[in-house]
Amino acid sequence: MSLALKQQLKLTQQLLMTPQLQQAIKLLQLSRLELVDSIRLEIEQNPLLEEITPGDSDYELSPNSLSTTEEIPAIPEPEKTGEVNMDTISSMQEINWEDDYANHYDAGFSFSKEAPDRNRLSQIDFLTKEENLQSHLQWQLSHSELSEEVEAAGLFVIGNLNHNGFLEVTIEDITREIGCDEVTAKRAIAIIQEMDPPGVAAIDVQESLLLQLKRLDLENSLAAEIIKEHLHSLELKNYGTIAKATKRPIEEVQAAIEVITALNPFPGEQYSERDVHYIIPDVFVHKVGEDYLIVLNDEGLPRLKVSSAYEQIADGDTNSSAETKTYIKEKLRDAVWLIKSMQQRQRTIYKVVESLLKFQKDFFEKGVQHLKPLVLRDVAEDIEMHESTVSRVTTNKYIHTPQGIFELKYFFSTAIPQKDGDDLAAESIRQRIKLMIKNEPPEKPLTDNAISMILTQENVKVARRTVAKYREQMGILPVKHRRLPKL
Repeated sequence: MSLALKQQLKLTQQLLMTPQLQQAIKLLQLSRLELVDSIRLEIEQNPLLEEITPGDSDYELSPNSLSTTEEIPAIPEPEKTGEVNMDTISSMQEINWEDDYANHYDAGFSFSKEAPDRNRLSQIDFLTKEENLQSHLQWQLSHSELSEEVEAAGLFVIGNLNHNGFLEVTIEDITREIGCDEVTAKRAIAIIQEMDPPGVAAIDVQESLLLQLKRLDLENSLAAEIIKEHLHSLELKNYGTIAKATKRPIEEVQAAIEVITALNPFPGEQYSERDVHYIIPDVFVHKVGEDYLIVLNDEGLPRLKVSSAYEQIADGDTNSSAETKTYIKEKLRDAVWLIKSMQQRQRTIYKVVESLLKFQKDFFEKGVQHLKPLVLRDVAEDIEMHESTVSRVTTNKYIHTPQGIFELKYFFSTAIPQKDGDDLAAESIRQRIKLMIKNEPPEKPLTDNAISMILTQENVKVARRTVAKYREQMGILPVKHRRLPKL
């Protein structure tokens, strides 16, 4: 076999994605906040892109310039300021502006030491961010008279608490990492356990509840005995078994359980950091009479236009160099493509929502229980686009409907077959199960098998395992935890 270099011609067809097409696809799948950030970045990098502000005059579109939005309405004149109430001024004059305690922050102030460590938390630390469990405990530790070794061990303990407030390290870990003895490690844990919230720095729920009872001087009570010896029966609400095992009247057992239920099994949960995500709908659907009106939400999105000054340079009206004109024409092409991509994005979202409104008309009229099975292919064929385009449009996009705010992907659900009639959406089955459990008798709650049989009688074929899966997805407890206590 001989090896040789040869030249040959070959004709093939290949699909290439230009940078402009990649940008259009990227814009299509961005969420609202990501889209705003992306547009801001393009404005910074492209001098031909300008944002239309309310003070701008009307911009006339030339063949090489476009605008992503319609004409901006006139801004209403501000309301006049009302007259000043002299009673308010007189009340302000009564404030003691010389009060140093009320009007000054001392970053180095401490109740325990005149000159605290500069690395300790100050008042500003608590004002500039939301307080969590660690900062709350560190603040208490900084106001305790402790040796450096115990304080270091205490900080290590605080740093190894999970979001429930439970300790995730052993005494051996503390002694190894801090380099202290076992007595110091145990003392540091005991000090943290005496802090607020009660029950913090425990190993598990059982120890946490016992620490809280100790804080109430109930460490030798019936409630403590139940937690130590009969916690499993307490979880199952089998109060009769507890009364029989403790040889106490059922009334005393119920009173002790009331004390236990008033405790917090997860003391750190109230300080856990939870990010709040605010949803701004991309589309509004309003019902006007018997029809529905689709309104795209353009509020907050930058309004773009092409700079007329640079456009004149690109048209050759100035004495600029050829290199400058080439650069400006390239940026002009990018700006026009971005604006067209924005317009195409809005049109595609409108088409998808219009198609969803047609397929899920019963949902908009009657609610979640009337949601129908729907797949991406149905909408893609309806609007004559590819499934991947529909998938990108429905990702991280939200719609405001008369039934509430939903993600666009919410309307796509798998089909649950019925013996007679049309298939049902899985989400509508979840809502049926939720409604059944809500209306069930508390003394005899419905089991997963019973719910499956009821749905079967309604011509909806759902297995027991499917009912259990849907119940867990909705965060509903199993039947043994929903049943009334056994006396």
